[in-house]
Order: sequence, then structure tokens, then C-alpha cells
Amino acid sequence: MEYQIRGTVMQSVEITLNEGESVYTESGGMAWMTENIEMRTGMKGGLLGGLQRMVSGESLFMTDYVCTAGQGYVTFTLEVPGKIIPMELAAGQSIICQRDAFMVAQAGTTLEMHMHKRLGAALFGGEGIFLQKVTGPGLAFMELSGEIIEYNLEPGQGLKVEPGHVAMMDPTVDFDISLVKGIRNILLAGEGLFLGHLRGPGRVWLQSMPISSLALKLIPFLPKSKG
Repeated sequence: MEYQIRGTVMQSVEITLNEGESVYTESGGMAWMTENIEMRTGMKGGLLGGLQRMVSGESLFMTDYVCTAGQGYVTFTLEVPGKIIPMELAAGQSIICQRDAFMVAQAGTTLEMHMHKRLGAALFGGEGIFLQKVTGPGLAFMELSGEIIEYNLEPGQGLKVEPGHVAMMDPTVDFDISLVKGIRNILLAGEGLFLGHLRGPGRVWLQSMPISSLALKLIPFLPKSKG
């Protein structure tokens, strides 16, 4: 299996498959493909697996794209301006990402629901209680919004982040939430009530444009119903 990521602001990933190879994604995730790619939609992991995916931002059903003869390709595109991040995961290696970040993955990887370890992060982390967890072996692609900045935190090294900017992290990274200190900071800084605290060891991927921020900016321009 090979892939090519094209574009800048609205990227696409073209995945080339040999006969018998396959990738899977949520229903409706494909943009275009060659004639020798076959779609097979089902409920991976049964009803329980489907329901767990739904609470983590994905669809109940998943679709496999299988190359039936020779070599073909299938292309997936971003839903919002951002970046496609490829992750080559070893057997048993996992990555934790925000809701709806999963895009497409090689057969052999697993997509599961992940719960925040800390109550504060679950309630005020901006993504709710449930996140996504992708585990290898295999290649997976994540779709994150805006520009992406990666940091590799040393053991004990910390980083304060507005919670919506946390897009993806290694399972070894500790993520907690705390109230902003100082009444003036709370009332006048315009940064909200809570800050996220990331502590290493491990990698973190931060996004420059959280979807929630984009949605707030668009609200004034949406048509308003009369009456």
C-alpha cells in the first residue's frame, strides 16, 4: 500500500492498493476511486463496537474499500480546512485523538472509544467525555483542523493549552484541566475559564483552528429566520 497527500488548505489523500489490500473509513468518507475498488459496508465490532464509535464522533457503520484486481486507488478528502496526518502504528501502539479525527486506516488497525482519565478533562476539555483511540499494527490517517504543530514533551515537561487546540497525543501524555487563576484573567483575558495542562513524556499535536472556534466566527454570517 502506498499513499500521496495532495493540496495545502483542503488536502486529500490518495491511497494506492494492490489486489487484496483494503482500507476502512466511516460511511460517506470516500471522494473518488477506480473501478476495481469494491465497497463493503458493515458494523465493525458488532452493535457494541458501532455504538462506541458513535459516541466518539464516528458513524455506526464502517466501509471497507478492497482492491479486487491489479492495482487501484481510492481518495479521501478533508471535511474542513486543515491537515491530514499519517500515523504508522506498530502492533499494540496507540494514539489518542479528538472526536471525529479518524479519517481512514489500513486493515489491521482498530478504532475504539477512549474515555478521559481525569474528570476535569472530561467535563471541561472541549471534546466531552469520549475521545478516539486508534491502535496498530497499520497505517492510519487523521484529519485535524488548521495548521498542526507537533511537540515532543520530555518526562515531567508541561504545556498549558486552550483545550480546543489539543488534537492528538500519545497515551503516555497526561491531560488535565484547571481553572484560570485571577479574577481579572477570567473576566478580561477572553481565554475562557479553563486551561488544559499537558505533561510528558510523549508527543502532542496542537491545531491552530479548533472547529468550535471556526463555528463561533461563522455564526454572525448565518441566515437568520424571520419571525
